[in-house]
Amino acid sequence: MNQSQLLSTAIIIGMMILFIWGRLRYDVVTMLALLAALALGVVPYDKAFSGFSDEIVIIVGSALVVSGAVARTGIMEALLQRLSPHIRSVPLQLGLLIATVTLLSAFVKNIGALAIMIPVAFQMARSSGTAPSKFLMPLSFGSLLGGLMTQIGTSPNIIVSRLRHDMTGHAFSMFDFTPVGAILSVVGIIFLIFGYRLLPERRRETAGMQAALDIKNYTTEAEVTASSAVIGKTVADLQRLADGAAMVTAILRDSQKPSKPLPDAVLQASDILLLEGEPQALDNMVTRGKLKLTTDHRQPAATEPHAEIEAIEAVIGESSPLIGLSAQRMALFERFGVNLLAVSRTGQRIIDRLGSISLRLGDVVVLQGNLHNLPDRLQELGCLPLAARTIRLGKMRRAVLPLAILAAAMVLTAFSIVPVAVAFFGAAVLMVLTRALPLREAYHNIEWPILIMLGALIPVSDALRLTGTTDLIASWLSQLAVQLPPYGALGLILVVAMAVTPFLNNAATVLVMAPIAASFATALHYKPDAFLMAVAIGAGCDFLTPIGHQCNTLVMGPGGYRFGDYWRLGLPLSVLVVLIGVPSLMLVWPLQ
Repeated sequence: MNQSQLLSTAIIIGMMILFIWGRLRYDVVTMLALLAALALGVVPYDKAFSGFSDEIVIIVGSALVVSGAVARTGIMEALLQRLSPHIRSVPLQLGLLIATVTLLSAFVKNIGALAIMIPVAFQMARSSGTAPSKFLMPLSFGSLLGGLMTQIGTSPNIIVSRLRHDMTGHAFSMFDFTPVGAILSVVGIIFLIFGYRLLPERRRETAGMQAALDIKNYTTEAEVTASSAVIGKTVADLQRLADGAAMVTAILRDSQKPSKPLPDAVLQASDILLLEGEPQALDNMVTRGKLKLTTDHRQPAATEPHAEIEAIEAVIGESSPLIGLSAQRMALFERFGVNLLAVSRTGQRIIDRLGSISLRLGDVVVLQGNLHNLPDRLQELGCLPLAARTIRLGKMRRAVLPLAILAAAMVLTAFSIVPVAVAFFGAAVLMVLTRALPLREAYHNIEWPILIMLGALIPVSDALRLTGTTDLIASWLSQLAVQLPPYGALGLILVVAMAVTPFLNNAATVLVMAPIAASFATALHYKPDAFLMAVAIGAGCDFLTPIGHQCNTLVMGPGGYRFGDYWRLGLPLSVLVVLIGVPSLMLVWPLQ
């Protein structure tokens, strides 16, 4: 080893030590690695920030925006809510949940797909009397498997595709990952459906802040219009749209006083309905029934060209001027530019019209207004936002448009009409322009620490290659593998990538391991494609720890898991990935 190679290796080892130490976040660690590489002369000054202009950063950021818009459509949630009441068997529930999150993760950021499914998993666990710990870890692992199936499914796939382009002149296409990824996903789903029994039956010791703020029932007001889907149908038909989690408490017809309806009461155009239930159930009832919230005709003022209209939950504080007054008497819209969409009051069912309800201290309200002005309006009204949670109540979510934009981007890249970076950057811009994803949420969906990590680590990774360090490490590995059969050499790279990922971020694993894998394949006179794919699979399959991937971390608290619990289910699944993945890779990507 020469001096440059020693310094490059020392930087990588130091970076891994800091990752294992865990006191510094991964983006800070990679920034320190870049500074160390600059200080030691491993990375030239004029290449220090070349990583931030790399297409990988654009592709990953754009894919996160696109996946956020697709996740926002709520298609999978609506489908599952229709199916879940009819399924009580735990294996069937797990099969439905894991298959859904796996498929969704192929096109949506896997942690976003997992976040969508967690509430549904809790609902199914309650219906079958099963501890959530039996559901959440299999869901997390399913989301990781789903990310293996497409180029945009997970960051390692995007990065390894770009690295292949740099090495061979040809990048992996959108669906080059699908054959092996689909095989592993199907095998993984089957294993998880039965393997959940390896998990302990644990429940959270404390409910946590989110549960403390979980408002069960709201009352809102909606009108049956001429275009509503429930005209001529009964109250019971409308309530079925909410899966029993919301109900019609009163009907106001022909300016009469609200009356309590019977389940077989037939709904007519111009009926005013008082609805009570959970926020999501009310949203389903209004959206699927094509009802119109009675405040919809009074749009909050959009003082700016791109103003965003949102609704937020807030609690009425002790100094609020709303106490003792109704929205009508307060002239809430005329004076403050906000609409009252719903009210929740503990221990009491509200049967008055929404605008005439006398508000009280502690009432939880849903207020709609210009997002830019809402913080000031809440302060004026003496209302405190509930953990800054926004709520989409009765807001029609246009599902076709985001899916069409995603499909167009995938077609353009699949047929090599435009580069991946251009296609997904354009798709991200269209998502914002068409309001499929508000600009604020678009920026929120971008994981800036990941982009910073990529930008800082790319020059360090290039330094490994340019100094010959990757070739040197590859030659060491090839000496170990010279006596191994081809499948053994491929399995070695896959196992090493899986072993390194818990200590490095999965994207960092690809940046470090992919050049080594390509040099390793060349030294053994094999084609590099299967080895690059093995690195992507290994980096995407961290089933052994709660810290190697955000999905595993996300379910740790809600599932009541301990660190060692991940080995129970993760180790046999990892072995299965190696046993099935190696022959699958050799079949799809021949070594010779």
